[in-house]
Amino acid sequence: MVSKINGTGNTDSTMNKQIEPFETDEEDSPKLQRKITLVNGVGLIVGTIIGSGIFVSPTGVYQASHSVGMSILIWSLSGIFSMLGALCYAELGTSVTRSGGDYAYIYVAFGPLAAFLRLWMAILIIRPTTQAIVAITFAEYAAKPFFPECRPPDNAIRLLAAACLCLLTAINCLSTRWAMRIQDVFTVAKLVALVAIIMTGIYYLFTGHTENFNDAFEGDYNLSSIALSFYSGLFAFGGWNYLNFVTEELQDPYKNLPRAIWIALPVVTGVYVLANVAYFAVLSGVEMESSYAVALSFGMKMYGSYSWIIPIFVALSCFGGVNGILFTSARLFLTGSQENHLPKLFSYIHVKRETPIPSLIFTCVASLAMLFVRDVIVLINYYGQILWFSVAASIVGMLLLRYKQPNAPRPIRVHTSIPVIFLCACAFLIIFPIPDQPMNTVIGAAITLSGIPVYYLCIKWQNKPKKYTRIVEKLTVFLQQLMELTSPEATQLLSQT
Repeated sequence: MVSKINGTGNTDSTMNKQIEPFETDEEDSPKLQRKITLVNGVGLIVGTIIGSGIFVSPTGVYQASHSVGMSILIWSLSGIFSMLGALCYAELGTSVTRSGGDYAYIYVAFGPLAAFLRLWMAILIIRPTTQAIVAITFAEYAAKPFFPECRPPDNAIRLLAAACLCLLTAINCLSTRWAMRIQDVFTVAKLVALVAIIMTGIYYLFTGHTENFNDAFEGDYNLSSIALSFYSGLFAFGGWNYLNFVTEELQDPYKNLPRAIWIALPVVTGVYVLANVAYFAVLSGVEMESSYAVALSFGMKMYGSYSWIIPIFVALSCFGGVNGILFTSARLFLTGSQENHLPKLFSYIHVKRETPIPSLIFTCVASLAMLFVRDVIVLINYYGQILWFSVAASIVGMLLLRYKQPNAPRPIRVHTSIPVIFLCACAFLIIFPIPDQPMNTVIGAAITLSGIPVYYLCIKWQNKPKKYTRIVEKLTVFLQQLMELTSPEATQLLSQT
């Protein structure tokens, strides 16, 4: 079924009316279905968090501290920090039940402009850059067994990364269940790889190799370098809030959202800390600092001729990470479109498959474009502080909503000390790196603020030329018909929350 668009740019379909839950016809109204189970939710969190970070980031954490003990402490605190944030997001996710994560929470608390700036950064840099980097890491490790003595050719890496993005986009367009099955399977694969590393490291320790842990906390570090090392550690924990981007598709979100968090975060934290203990048991500080991929160095030293197993498992881990980022990014852009912050087409889903095909394709194309940027990793430095600022804004919004709407239903309510501690940690991450990277801070802020004129030109300006409006309408209808799309059953807009 294809909705027609009238002269004002709105659809004439009755699906755009506000429908109460008891009036919904589940059979006739296409919408994003609640197909994500508790197991899928745990798999989505674990599978998205455990991407390339734990196999690469230990080098960045150690380089900033030059201390084995401090590095392991930073990994432990990164896990606790992520757990505190996830608990706050459990309250937010069960109070504001729309998909969209940070975007939805900032919208409800601070209004459309602040939410659009968060979406603007996600579109320009955060989502496509993160996805491109994980896809490139997948390609590097997948090709490594064929180039044991050297780095694979750059063009081959980027072509393989593009193939990975396109394949996963096609699967996500075809079926949500298939996408979740892929997530579950590859989550198991990456956990098997990390358990193998942990068991090897523990065995190495028990054979008497404890020299790397002597004077563990000696090193060259200060508050600024520790803050920067947290960026590397928290990069590896990225994804702890991704289940909040798909709450509309989660079965029984009031129960399963907090349960998934309580299961996933302790598992990931324990695995990460033990994996780092294993790395430091085998690799010296010099080896750790000079390694561009810690897991590879570990494998070559411990597994010898069988070291090719490690890059295969890392590639599988990254493949699952790309799938998780793609899945949640599409839901973010779909929610932004429903609030008229993106073209209306991005809010449409396939009539039969009920998957957000336009948002998935847009996410894929944006990520493919990032593959042409040779220094794509540099872009991470520009959004690190902005990303944590937006997370902090969501938590401030949670406290603000408690004050403004004290009687609103909150199935989960965390103790006030948890968001306060989390906000203090966010302030540390935002402020202390500034002396060491002032230009990155300025560039990140400039990119974010560049969204303000875009907001007023594209969103607030209602009386656009009729010729422009007609072209957009015709293009939207054509793509609707081409991809067999319809507007999903209406849910309560964030502006009405």
